[in-house]
Amino acid sequence: MLKVGFISLGCSKNLMDTEVMLRKLHDAGFELTPDESEADVIVVNTCGFIESAKRESISAILDAASHKEDGTLRGIVATGCLVERYRDEIMQDMPEVDAVCGVGSVDDIVEAVRSAADGKRFSSFKDKESSPMGGERILTTENYAYLKVGEGCDNRCTYCAIPLIRGHFRSRTIEDIVAEAKELDAMGVKELDLIAQDTTRYGTDIYGEYSLARLVREICKNTSIPWIRLLYCYPDKITDELIDEMRDNPRLLSYMDIPIQHISDPVLRRMNRHGDSRLIRDVIKKLRARVPDIVLRTTAMVGFPGETERDFEELCEFVKEAKFERFGAFTYSPEEGTAAASMPDQIDEQVKQDRYDILMRTQLTVAEEHGESMHGKVLTVLSDGYDAAAEIHSGRSYGDAPDVDGRVFFRSKEKIPAGEFVRVKITDSLDYDLIGEVISD
Repeated sequence: MLKVGFISLGCSKNLMDTEVMLRKLHDAGFELTPDESEADVIVVNTCGFIESAKRESISAILDAASHKEDGTLRGIVATGCLVERYRDEIMQDMPEVDAVCGVGSVDDIVEAVRSAADGKRFSSFKDKESSPMGGERILTTENYAYLKVGEGCDNRCTYCAIPLIRGHFRSRTIEDIVAEAKELDAMGVKELDLIAQDTTRYGTDIYGEYSLARLVREICKNTSIPWIRLLYCYPDKITDELIDEMRDNPRLLSYMDIPIQHISDPVLRRMNRHGDSRLIRDVIKKLRARVPDIVLRTTAMVGFPGETERDFEELCEFVKEAKFERFGAFTYSPEEGTAAASMPDQIDEQVKQDRYDILMRTQLTVAEEHGESMHGKVLTVLSDGYDAAAEIHSGRSYGDAPDVDGRVFFRSKEKIPAGEFVRVKITDSLDYDLIGEVISD
């Protein structure tokens, strides 16, 4: 029996593709192994969003190829965004790769693995805009699952290659999404994270209107999953209906991930972002007023072409004012095929890094103040189980999205298994994490 190892890189949307491919390989009779040294074939599901992600994907392929030297590895399959973006170059420039599948060719993973194992070259690039967006999968996460509600993007931000890689935006039907949500519910999933490149655009292409709130209601009506979380919500598409649903629906977590990228109007215009500084500020003000316990996450980019010191200072001041409970940032990288790559006034790499460091230090102060404000409060925490080495439990509150946010570490007189909800009184904080102890109801 062929053994297949898997390396999944990039975002949660890519992880969902990985889980679908794992299921297809399992159903085809392959043995899945977490140990790369045991694998006959290794699949690397790559990311190609920005320069650092591309470097990571290439390094992962080269690291996998090292297993060929000792004779244990028979083939490497590369899939995902890097492959889709550089479909003509991957196998030509990387002889280590034996087979490739673009983002529309998830269904061909079995044939690709078989070909790689037999020493045959294989390449598949099917139409990415007509490929399935869901499907049966093997969950690689515990207690939570991502659920893709759409694919592709039509925003055309000048720095972003996602439309080139993933195609135009398209929604799944409510019926299709609910059917998959019911399957995840039956598997015991406690948290459902709804994702897309632009989640708040959901439904506009097939229903003619923003339909995310309606989708949430249908998921709640047809499942018993306790927590539902919204990720990748663009500020210009956050409707009053969606805000009211978050306020009134106890299963829709008071958490929203809103990638703003910047706050300076000149920078936002050059980025071709949909919505100016005033819109962003108004949306945040409205969310905080109508959902008082909301936790907001955002991401920002520094070093975009033409970003002045004044633009950057405005961003830092806004981070202090908005007090985002969760925050991430990255430096701009010029991507082939995007409008920003050929813009004048490109920023020096060291300046980009310096600005990133300053911005993250600014946010750390905000995060520490938020952590201190949580002392004495009681939170519902979804347990990830007990760490015997550290002698402490860990988990996440409604304010902590998987993979990207902090954690809640807590002590308990009894062992709390993974997947159970407990009430934790917060007693301390450290950077982005909270510390507390279980209290009885």
